Order: sequence, then C-alpha cells, then structure tokens
Amino acid sequence: MAETTNPSMITIDGKQYDVNDLSENAKSQIANLRVTDQEIQRLNQQLAIAQTARAAYARALEAELPKTEQ
Repeated sequence: MAETTNPSMITIDGKQYDVNDLSENAKSQIANLRVTDQEIQRLNQQLAIAQTARAAYARALEAELPKTEQ
C-alpha cells in the first residue's frame, strides 16, 4: 500500500482510490493497515536497538575472556 501526496487519495496495488468514496469498512481496514505498518516500523526499530546492544555485549564479553595462545 502506498499513498499519494493528496490525503484523500490512496494507491493500492497500483490503482488510485478516493478514500471519501470508499465504504466505512474499507476506511476501517485502511486505518488498521496504517496502525499495523506503524507497529511493524516500531518493532523493527526495537529489533535494531536489541541487535546493537547484543553486539556491544558480545564485544564486552570478548574483552573479558582470558587471552589464549593458539
């Protein structure tokens, strides 16, 4: 789903629709999609934060391990 610059128009699967002409159920589904897209974005940001923290913890652990000769 991609939106155009006109707030009353929405593009879905390459077709443009005037949101004002859609049923209340269709408008509700659009709202649901927007909310879930925002939640996916938030979760992706949280995942990036967790992955960064994990990498930092792994580096800190590596620095604390005894050095061994191979």
